Amino acid sequence: MVPNGWIRAKLKDYVDIKHGFAFKSEFFKGNGKYVLLTPGSFFEAGGFRDQGNKTKYYEGDIPQDYILSKGDLLLAMTEQTAGLLGSTLIVPADNKFLHNQRLGLVKIKDDSEVCSEFLFLLYNSPLIRKQISEQSTGTKVKHTSPDKLSSIICLLPPFPEQRKTALTLSVWDKAINTTERLIENSKQQKKSLMQQLLTGKKRFAGFDSEWKELKLSDIGKCIAGLTYSPTDTVKKEGMLVLRSSNVQGGKLAFNDNVLVSAELKVKSKTQEGDILICVRNGSKHLIGKSALIKGRAVNQAHGAFMTLYRSKHPDYVFQLFQTDAYYHQVNKNLGATINSINTSDLHKFKFLIPQDEKEILLISECLTNADKEIDILEQQLSDLKQEKKALMQELLTGKRRVKVEPTDVEAS
Repeated sequence: MVPNGWIRAKLKDYVDIKHGFAFKSEFFKGNGKYVLLTPGSFFEAGGFRDQGNKTKYYEGDIPQDYILSKGDLLLAMTEQTAGLLGSTLIVPADNKFLHNQRLGLVKIKDDSEVCSEFLFLLYNSPLIRKQISEQSTGTKVKHTSPDKLSSIICLLPPFPEQRKTALTLSVWDKAINTTERLIENSKQQKKSLMQQLLTGKKRFAGFDSEWKELKLSDIGKCIAGLTYSPTDTVKKEGMLVLRSSNVQGGKLAFNDNVLVSAELKVKSKTQEGDILICVRNGSKHLIGKSALIKGRAVNQAHGAFMTLYRSKHPDYVFQLFQTDAYYHQVNKNLGATINSINTSDLHKFKFLIPQDEKEILLISECLTNADKEIDILEQQLSDLKQEKKALMQELLTGKRRVKVEPTDVEAS
């Protein structure tokens, strides 16, 4: 059913989509004036992603038609990561970004009929993304084309309602962006605090005794993981095996679970306060990732490429496992052919530790509180994204309508 005043439209009647230019890789640089946009410049849910030190710059000859303007709308025409196909971004600045191949530039035929900010929302909506995916080609990596992206069928409200819808949803975008900046600032502040408190550069009042260099084996122990075979796995009931995929950002995640028979002999099950450490994985970026287990995983086993670290002061040790000093020692001990570290080497890791247990507890409490503040902000961010997603679904289908005032019509 088409909402009153809306039309069912083919976007090809309103937009053209232009291929990008095949810039030569020999002119790719690590810095420069012009940024070469790639599929990595898109967030899967839509929007411009700053790639930081992975940003590609270009120093060769540049056709003038492929230098982008602020406000230009680009579509990802290849799916390098799941959910990226059809993702849309708005170019954030003039005379800086280049229109690369595998990206489609949206050209609106008549600015009085279609609002670019509304198109941005439309292409990033689940219904349109589903159409794009269904029309794509390729098995391992999906691809689409300008013709397919412009042949999308959608519900299109009058222009003033398009503008008002985009403006309404931009309120959520601003709140999301503000929260993301708060999270990043909080993480940087916590990192600075760690560097000061965990090295003794900053001390709590009343503590002046010297710290002592200790090995991890002096303050706790590693416990070998469970070895199991595919025949041991079960479908619905059993004992959960914690693996590297269960460690995400220093927390436990349970979205990729493997259950094994409860009859398997397990040397040790996890206890509250145990630290789960990834000691072997295909990516060196996962080596040394750790998660603190707090009660909820008490009865669970752990996997073959993981180890547990059990300590008298788990909160303090968990913070140590997030430091540059820890990762420096991880990288020094990586295997030559396989990204792994031995438990025996892990036991030899050295850190400066306060001799006064009260100081250890104060440092742990301070840094744990900083983590809790970040967790609260991340939950707020998740809630905002869910609210925007739900509102977007209603507004872009006409189930819910924005109120268009006479001034909105005049502005258009």
